[in-house]
Amino acid sequence: MKTSEFFGKFKSGYLWGNLLAMAVLVALLVLGVKYGLDIYTHHGESLTIPNVKHKAFKDAERILDDLGIIVVVSDTGYVKTLPPDVVLEQSIEPGEHVKSGRIIYLTVNALRTPTITLPDIIDNSSLREAMAKLTAMGFKLGMPQFVPGEKDWVYAVLVNGKNVVTGDKISVEDSLVIQVGNGMRDASDSVNYIDPIYPEFDESDEIDEFEVVETDDASQQKQQATPTTTPEKKTSTATTETKP
Repeated sequence: MKTSEFFGKFKSGYLWGNLLAMAVLVALLVLGVKYGLDIYTHHGESLTIPNVKHKAFKDAERILDDLGIIVVVSDTGYVKTLPPDVVLEQSIEPGEHVKSGRIIYLTVNALRTPTITLPDIIDNSSLREAMAKLTAMGFKLGMPQFVPGEKDWVYAVLVNGKNVVTGDKISVEDSLVIQVGNGMRDASDSVNYIDPIYPEFDESDEIDEFEVVETDDASQQKQQATPTTTPEKKTSTATTETKP
């Protein structure tokens, strides 16, 4: 291709038309991406989160929905002094600025008193182990009751004076009383020791004569100590007569 022919192509209207179309397309793509992202991400939009704590859930949901905030109940709690179905906590603190379409998670007050399942502690753990496990689970504990049995061994659990067993659902407001062994087999093992009372002795009192009784052993020893005397032999003197 000659040089004159190469530069002659730049004078073609078809070439410049294509280049112009490409430039317009690139500009449209850039503007589309820019404004599209702004619309998608709500660029420049700012919503202030209101305080919906201690409001009824329906009222809180309506307020947040009007702002374009999505409401999701994530958990339930229990506060005895508050009515059921009120908002206890919100995941986004009041006063924070967010964009519409943001999700806020709410914790509401339970309609009924929550319960906890009693674990396997009866006749299966010591007092210290049982108290640690129950406290960690959220149970309320009263003063333990001591009953005859192995020392510090859990024999029963009472709620409002009634026996409960493993697996029972117990209200978090109820207090548990653990019956634990006191180290004695039964009540009769407990002995109240009383010091003996001795009669007072007065030296001025006359002492009655006592009769000394020798036991067989004493008399035997006495006999052994006494020397035996051999009877003397009588010697007869023979008279010898002299015959005349």
